[in-house]
Amino acid sequence: MDRALDEARRAERMGEVPVGAVVALDGHVVAAEANAPISANDPTAHAEIRALRAAAARLGNYRLTGATLYVTLEPCAMCAAALVHARVRRLVFGCDDPRTGAAGSLYDIPRDGRLNHRVEVASGVRGEESSALLRRFFRNRRE
Repeated sequence: MDRALDEARRAERMGEVPVGAVVALDGHVVAAEANAPISANDPTAHAEIRALRAAAARLGNYRLTGATLYVTLEPCAMCAAALVHARVRRLVFGCDDPRTGAAGSLYDIPRDGRLNHRVEVASGVRGEESSALLRRFFRNRRE
């Protein structure tokens, strides 16, 4: 989660909403990415999607079976569905997103029994740090 927080801080320096994501497999970081929809002019350039894409490219497989995705903010519906499609084993996230969170807050896509894959979920890991980054970012934007 340290690396995900570093990526979130990098996103903030780029003027992006401070969210960072890391894909790990067998104890090794496979990919680490920062949020970039604004700079990339791409609504799908969330940190999670970028990390999944980078990991899949590096591993040469769109299935990330056995991988863990660490992210500072609860994934949205797009990102949560991507975790299911990639067959990620585990999701670990920092703070809840009560407005758009799709891993337990608003929806629970990773654990939805109607889907063909379920993702283990651990929430609240380094949650206060993750939340503080977001609060500071949006407070600065309002000022």
